[in-house]
Amino acid sequence: METPGHLIVDVARLNPDGESFSGETDPGVMELDAACLYQPHGGIRYRVQVERIGGELLVRGAVSHRFVCPCSRCAEFFEREIGDSQFFANYPVEDSTEFVDLTPEMREAIILALPGYPVCRDDCKGLCAHCGANLNRKRCSCRPVTTSGSWAGLDRLGKV
Repeated sequence: METPGHLIVDVARLNPDGESFSGETDPGVMELDAACLYQPHGGIRYRVQVERIGGELLVRGAVSHRFVCPCSRCAEFFEREIGDSQFFANYPVEDSTEFVDLTPEMREAIILALPGYPVCRDDCKGLCAHCGANLNRKRCSCRPVTTSGSWAGLDRLGKV
């Protein structure tokens, strides 16, 4: 049984050879705070194979979600698809188990895949530390900082 908000498997009617499920959940299932760095754009996309083996329900496939977030280097907003292409979950089931909701584990897999410091692209130059200019768009006229003193030797090591 698929509902707009969650992916729920009807265990009693599951094909003995397993079944494939694909689609997209409701955007609200991510349950992220409005102040969260990542803002959902659409629902969780899933393509999974579900089968019952003995007393377990095995789920394998791929899950992903599109997010809009600010780059941690240049502060520009960008859209990125985050997911788990090797999603796996198992659920203990008994003869009395009628339905299993797969959504919480899909949500957790996506949240665990979110990068701590998202960047819009690998070669993002970020912002100038002095004037705040976005170095991806223009060069600023700030002079490079020259360091002297007890830390200058260590600073030169990082430029080798």
